[in-house]
Amino acid sequence: MTLHRHWQADPELQADLERLVDQALAEDIGSGDITAQLIPARARARARIITREAGVLCGAPWAERVFARLDAGGHRRWLAAEGDDLHPDQVLCELEGDARALLTGERTALNLLQTLSGTATAARRYRDLAAGTGVTVLDTRKTIPGLRRAQKYAVRVGGCRNHRMGLHDAFLIKENHIAACGGIAAAVAAARRVAPGKPVEIEVEDLNELRQALAAGVERVMLDNFSHEDIRAAVALRAGQRTELEVSGNIEERALRDYAAAGVDFISSGALTKHLRALDLSFRLLAATDA
Repeated sequence: MTLHRHWQADPELQADLERLVDQALAEDIGSGDITAQLIPARARARARIITREAGVLCGAPWAERVFARLDAGGHRRWLAAEGDDLHPDQVLCELEGDARALLTGERTALNLLQTLSGTATAARRYRDLAAGTGVTVLDTRKTIPGLRRAQKYAVRVGGCRNHRMGLHDAFLIKENHIAACGGIAAAVAAARRVAPGKPVEIEVEDLNELRQALAAGVERVMLDNFSHEDIRAAVALRAGQRTELEVSGNIEERALRDYAAAGVDFISSGALTKHLRALDLSFRLLAATDA
């Protein structure tokens, strides 16, 4: 199995994968797969994983780990690599091993593979829509609970980039933070004291707040639900300054390129991870024989 460069660049993914696979198998198997017990204990089988539709492959290491957990002696041959564009009816993986293990792991492996492939497929569409504009498309923290790191990996495989991983690695000062701190300047000053060196981004809702954020010298400003006219005005206000501009807030896929053309640096979209549609995959058992 060929590992994607984004897998190799994120050493924490391996530990996250182990946790996620163990949890998912425990959830599905419980006290034991009673249906699998209908199959002779020593039966061997071959199987294939096939995609029924076009998309982007992502999640092979998770599916691989599911079957390895259940059958250490089984064999899997991946015919597509992470990040590959797929076509309908393409065979993604050929498997051989214990028949009970293959059928027990089928649903857990497909759940992970189709969810991460669906995330990567959405990211690929957004990347392609923004191509040539100079804008980078980002995800958000609107991920499926428990799948944060895996989904953000899938976003990268699809060609987009990650916003912060969580609440710990960067400041994102929003309306309620500003109100609780007593204003934009006070909130930014507090951030500099709390964690010097951490990036500070502030969300603004109008051009007046943008002026305050620029005066405070933040690294990035998020323009929340700005009109196209106000985005262009924001770009003009930012001229000559190093502060990056990010657009966010209910940006529909069909309008993404129009926003990208306005001159901002980033577009962030929760739709990459929360509105995903799982890729339609199929697991087909080809033959079963006695050992």
